[in-house]
Amino acid sequence: MLKGKNAIVTGSTSGIGQAIATAMAAAGCNVMLNGFGKPEEIEKIKKYLTDKYKIKVEYSPADMSKPDDIAKMVSDTAKAFGSVDILCNNAGIQFTAPVEKFPDDKWNAILAINLSASFHAIKHALPIMRAKKWGRIVNTISVHGLVGSVDKAAYVAAKHGLVGLTRVVALETAQDGITCNGICPGWVLTPLVETQVEDKAKQEGKDVDKAKHDLVDEKQPTHLFVKPEDIGALAVFLCGENSSSITGSAITIDGGWTAE
Repeated sequence: MLKGKNAIVTGSTSGIGQAIATAMAAAGCNVMLNGFGKPEEIEKIKKYLTDKYKIKVEYSPADMSKPDDIAKMVSDTAKAFGSVDILCNNAGIQFTAPVEKFPDDKWNAILAINLSASFHAIKHALPIMRAKKWGRIVNTISVHGLVGSVDKAAYVAAKHGLVGLTRVVALETAQDGITCNGICPGWVLTPLVETQVEDKAKQEGKDVDKAKHDLVDEKQPTHLFVKPEDIGALAVFLCGENSSSITGSAITIDGGWTAE
């Protein structure tokens, strides 16, 4: 459904980002990957997507905390593929601590990568999209863009900010053939969440499987983790023609978390 379109997916060498990149490739998009990882693992992802879906795949090592790197990633994508049609801002990091004990450097890093990186990527991609009178921007937000949780001041602040940025960009591009939406997942078993679960298990003296069970049962009425592939499918839908009137939305995919 997106054959011939060109997509950037940040933070796409693992977890949700990799699922989104795979879904975009399956829909016919050329994909610019981005994220950290061992070169041989990144090459495996590139080869898998290229061989299976017969699309072009490139990789940008851009550090999402550095605006110049982000600008280069966008320009490199336009050079490699001819345009930037789809931008999926997915890169994110996490750190937990009470507000009064929250390290300044962690606060600054989380806001830089979870919020400012999306601003810089959108800023550089928009002129390319406006020139074609078509574009799709999908921001991976989190339910924490809509609700709060203890010990997550920076993450929650950044994600709430990303909801606001999504809405402003949607309004500014409403008549330009461009949409901007956010996806707000609940608990997804990604490497980021696995680390949180392991920490929680250690603190509470539980085994990891019990900690996983308790975590998802506490927040998600379905008692199931959200599947990364479902998030990828939602991202593809938001980039299709049938979603052209959906813009400025923060769409939950959270097993009922925010319904309570």
